[in-house]
Amino acid sequence: MVFSSLIFCTIFLPLCLLVYYGVPRVLGGGQTRKIILSNYILLCFSLIFYAFGGVKYLLLIAAVIFMNWCAGFLVSKGRHGDFVRHLGLIGAVVFDMGLLFFFKYYNPQEIVLPVGISFFTFQALSYVIDVYKDTVEVQGNPFYFALYISCFPQLVAGPIVHYKDIAGQLTDRVVGSYEFAEGIKRFCFGLGKKVLIANTLAVVVDNVWSGDISKLDATVAWLGAICYSFQIYFDFSGYSDMAIGLGKMFGFDFKENFNHPYRAESVRDFWRRWHISLSSWFRDYVYIPLGGSHCSMARTCLNIFVVFLLTGIWHGANWTFLVWGVVYGILLIFERLWFGKILDKNPVKFLNRMLIFIVVTILWVVFRAPSVATAGTFISRMFVGGIKPINLVNQLSGLSVMAFICACLFGGFVQSHMSVKAVKGNAFVCLGLLLLSLLFLVNGTYNPFIYYQF
Repeated sequence: MVFSSLIFCTIFLPLCLLVYYGVPRVLGGGQTRKIILSNYILLCFSLIFYAFGGVKYLLLIAAVIFMNWCAGFLVSKGRHGDFVRHLGLIGAVVFDMGLLFFFKYYNPQEIVLPVGISFFTFQALSYVIDVYKDTVEVQGNPFYFALYISCFPQLVAGPIVHYKDIAGQLTDRVVGSYEFAEGIKRFCFGLGKKVLIANTLAVVVDNVWSGDISKLDATVAWLGAICYSFQIYFDFSGYSDMAIGLGKMFGFDFKENFNHPYRAESVRDFWRRWHISLSSWFRDYVYIPLGGSHCSMARTCLNIFVVFLLTGIWHGANWTFLVWGVVYGILLIFERLWFGKILDKNPVKFLNRMLIFIVVTILWVVFRAPSVATAGTFISRMFVGGIKPINLVNQLSGLSVMAFICACLFGGFVQSHMSVKAVKGNAFVCLGLLLLSLLFLVNGTYNPFIYYQF
């Protein structure tokens, strides 16, 4: 089950909200009792949500919950000596990364990838590491820890939630009418981004990629590349908006995961804006422990390279992801050594944005391609394929043209933050987005869920 599905929007979510708020009110009691009941109800619905991806995977997520909860006690500073703590930390890393490696990279029997495994293993590991560093307290209640790992609003596609950011909310949270309304509006906005824009652009992208790549002309190649840049942004950021909105409905405050990445003025700026929770995770648990930037320039460059090598590997087993991550690492090193100073001194910041958007778009081709060779062919057609406007017209429909214009306006590339805030703040606009999105889903509009099954 995904957020952008009729069964979720019309059955699962309304039923969950009804039980979540109705049962504690009927049973009565103080605020503490209501929080306890709400947590158990939300945990049950989260496990039901995950079971839609395969009942057998409930055992997998249960194993992750149990092993990391136990590891939290082993690595706790006040409970054990250094040897046991080190052993517990190593065990948690081996277990979590071992599961990730098996399902995403080894997987000899081509087992269906468990939904959200990259996200909940990273969340579990961040908890163990933070307990080891003594920055958070051990969670003694296994059911509360299970809720942190399996909470369905952020289970499928993030954002990756750190335990330290949510620990207090597990035991003390209040949802007012304003917060609940903001959650609904944020969810509707994200649903519209996903269904109305990303799904429509996905049709154009798939049409471009389904043909003979070696015969593409430059106009169609650039169209496919730019449409995919907007598709993946609106797809992923749409899911993040829905997750943040759902979190608000249940009293949780999840951090933002995107900040208009296509307004970035450097590659470094892009990664501060794109998938912020993943960038923060690698910064906190890989880059800084390796020494970060508080070391020699050579070591700093090596640290950057390692982080983006791992970022590429995290996204999948295909060589294209590895190349994608490595190239970003090289570009960031290049910026740090020299080119970043040129970008900073350039008074025409729009040119910086255009340059970074072009670089990011080309690298999205590598990310989207089934092989490195295919990516190379596609990119070559973007520059030597010739210009044939009639082919461009053949690829577009009235609906895709509208989606493309909306992508430019609300993707942060043309307009400012104000345009997006205005839409999110208007209840009638958000209601319209919800109804229109549901209409598209009823009519069987293309609704892919590819990249975010990681």
